[in-house]
Amino acid sequence: QVQLVESGGGLVQPGGSLRLSCAASGSIFSINHMGWYRQAPGKQRELVAGVSHDGSTDFADSVRGRFTIFRDNAKNTVTLQMNSLKPEDTAVYYCNAQGLYYTSSRLRQLDSWGQGTQVTVSS
Repeated sequence: QVQLVESGGGLVQPGGSLRLSCAASGSIFSINHMGWYRQAPGKQRELVAGVSHDGSTDFADSVRGRFTIFRDNAKNTVTLQMNSLKPEDTAVYYCNAQGLYYTSSRLRQLDSWGQGTQVTVSS
């Protein structure tokens, strides 16, 4: 099995910054894509930012230019740096990892989620 452990988050004033980190551990064979999603009350979960193994990134239009994402392939970690935060960024943020893991000498598809961390942007 594979576990994702998130850290960071909290309360910040508009215009402030936060950093979220996520570490994957367990029976990992490879991780193709790591990303951060968020879900606000009453809304669907949406992709915030993602990064592939080759370093290519994708961002939601609402965060492009304010958020950056980077990963350490050797450590299986991904970090989301959030700057110029706005009240509409308030949500629970989830880390996701997709790839392959091994169990019982077989490879299986990996699509694992972290437990979620609250980000609140408010004055």
